[in-house]
Amino acid sequence: MRCSLSLLAFLLYSVSGICADSWAPLKLITSIPMPGITGRIDHFAIDLQNQTAFVSALGANTVVAMDIRRGKVLGTITDLNEPQGLLYVPENGRLYIANGGDGSVRIYDARTLKPLRTISLGDDADNIRYDAPTRTVWVGYGRGALAALDLDGNKLFDVAVGEHPESFALEHRGNRIYVNVPLAKQVAVVDRSARKVVATFGTGLTLGNFPMAFDEADSRIFVGCRLPARLLVLDSASGNTVASLDTVGTTDDLFYDAAKHRIYVLGGGGHIVTYTQSDANTYSEISRISTGPGGRTGLFIPEQSLLLVAIPRSDSKDAAVLVYQVQ
Repeated sequence: MRCSLSLLAFLLYSVSGICADSWAPLKLITSIPMPGITGRIDHFAIDLQNQTAFVSALGANTVVAMDIRRGKVLGTITDLNEPQGLLYVPENGRLYIANGGDGSVRIYDARTLKPLRTISLGDDADNIRYDAPTRTVWVGYGRGALAALDLDGNKLFDVAVGEHPESFALEHRGNRIYVNVPLAKQVAVVDRSARKVVATFGTGLTLGNFPMAFDEADSRIFVGCRLPARLLVLDSASGNTVASLDTVGTTDDLFYDAAKHRIYVLGGGGHIVTYTQSDANTYSEISRISTGPGGRTGLFIPEQSLLLVAIPRSDSKDAAVLVYQVQ
């Protein structure tokens, strides 16, 4: 009888393990090495048509272009100055690189990786976004501004946000931009038609609000904070915090998966934390997957249900991009 019970327990344990593996929200399908890349890795961009991902290797002053379909590096752009934010614009096939070291935005032909133009913003050019209907490139930089550029790089105007802006998100059905301003412990709300801040949302007792994602359908802003490590969910109309959840440390990227109603948070603590959205006010953690030290930036590609995560070089391994399939 004791033997039979032991066998039953073993079978139940094995079956539960199989079910857990099949249910896991993310499955690692490949790792793309980046030989010779050292130091911190920052943000990504994607050319969907050509299946090319661009990776800001900030510590190496390099941007890496890689074929995510074939899993290989295609080329590099070197001699940059702390590349941070990246933007690929399909309308003109150009890659825009925001450099923190010299405050420049450098424009390249994304296929040939040849330089086209350099625009000086003055200091710490960082996150970068594209407003397709108005063909406007938005860049956060300096001690507190968003710069609006046309596709050729000509500056149209600035919007002051008080302190250095980190991640930001644009409304598609409205005129607002939601901007993380960590030094002010707030999210600044910019009206891009009025060209000014029209509201600010506080982040309470949490500090270091760097990454952001936006669920426009439910009017929810997702903000990753570092101290303590929390995921905040804000009502984009009122600014009220509707949820606060424990998350991974040193987060620098997070993404909202509208199709599956999930949030993926990446952190230098070495995990991807996945949350499910039951409704606009209800969220719960469903998975915490180990990636590796420093895996705090990446890219979610909803069109292919892929999540990319950058892992810096260690003593024994090259830097790499981990590719996860969303289950």
